[in-house]
Amino acid sequence: MTVDNALVMIMAGGEGKRLLPLTKDRAKPAVPFGGRYRIIDFVLNNFINSGFYKIKVLTQYKSDSLNKHITRGWALSPFLNQYVDLAPAQMRTGNDWYKGTADAIFQNIFHITDEDPRYVCIFGGDHIYKMMVSQMLDFHKEKKADLSISAIPIPIEEASEFGIMEVDDDWRLINFVEKPKYRPKSIPGQPDKCLASMGNYIFDKEVLLDALNRDAKIESSSHDFGKDVIPMLLAEGKNIRIYNFEDNSFPGMTVTERGYWRDVGSIDAYWQANMDLLDYSPELNLYSKEWPLRTFNYNYPPAKFVWEEGDRVGMATNSMVSEGCIISGGGLSHCVLSPKVRINSYSSVTDSILMENVEVGRYSQIRKAIIDKNVIIPPNTRIGFNREEDIKRGFHVSEGGVTVVPKGSIL
Repeated sequence: MTVDNALVMIMAGGEGKRLLPLTKDRAKPAVPFGGRYRIIDFVLNNFINSGFYKIKVLTQYKSDSLNKHITRGWALSPFLNQYVDLAPAQMRTGNDWYKGTADAIFQNIFHITDEDPRYVCIFGGDHIYKMMVSQMLDFHKEKKADLSISAIPIPIEEASEFGIMEVDDDWRLINFVEKPKYRPKSIPGQPDKCLASMGNYIFDKEVLLDALNRDAKIESSSHDFGKDVIPMLLAEGKNIRIYNFEDNSFPGMTVTERGYWRDVGSIDAYWQANMDLLDYSPELNLYSKEWPLRTFNYNYPPAKFVWEEGDRVGMATNSMVSEGCIISGGGLSHCVLSPKVRINSYSSVTDSILMENVEVGRYSQIRKAIIDKNVIIPPNTRIGFNREEDIKRGFHVSEGGVTVVPKGSIL
């Protein structure tokens, strides 16, 4: 099914400060995930698999690698008026970069008026999940909503980490609180849970254009959907409906995938989400034929495992190894490898993420680490065993003890 009356706008300008140093040279949506994907691939696949083929990707912060990835990997058919277009920040409404999420859409309002859709889907580009978006659009139409927001039930104790939406018995929005310091209203019938916003919106076009134009004139506004536009529409009595993400289903969905959504906004959350992929029955299944996960395809040769001489064995267990990798007499356990990684003899790597073009020297030991692109690790190097030592060498060590070696580091 093709959805022709909707325009998709993906917010991909995020700086991702909590993911430093992985975001030192790239926007958060461009950070590699699961070996061969980028974070933004997940929301793009959600829309393509749901039949939405008119997609604008709004970029701003350090967007070069994101631009290349979209241009090379996401070419749809212009003959059928299908596109994934980059929309870089252009300062079309003044001398400012995007001041907030609503301002980002306002500065690109001409895309909406040019395309003239009935509905506008505004989604974030930096979360890991699968979603049949057409079901949310059906919900929006059925409820005759002015705005629909997707939300996920979370334990009420975690409310202070999210934007929380309070609803009546018909799941109509009655209050929106950004990271509440008090105990928010629970979900009707579920006293121990509340609703966290996923930052995904479906607007009727006229409602959106009117709200953006009015918000742009309010000098005291921070021009943000959560802080300004939604409270304004709520105060005016607009029909704002909350779509329960746990009700969403998609072809090939496993039991564990229902309601799976991860904000990989910190180093520890990012590392854990990658490690979760290695479970025998992972919460997120990358191998579904019914829900293909597309990305840019490298023309690299297959992964190769060589040497089997005494303790010089090229081997990987409980790991994901991408194309172009050579495991040459070293051992991997519980690791995620991007393309073109080389593991040399007698080295040992465990519980780690190695990005593209990393080489691990002989006799090296790496544990619970993220090695960013283009790093050559000399022989006999130990990483992830001594926090103070790692910090002294200029590596970042997270609260959870994950050592990050920045892109292009010279050791």
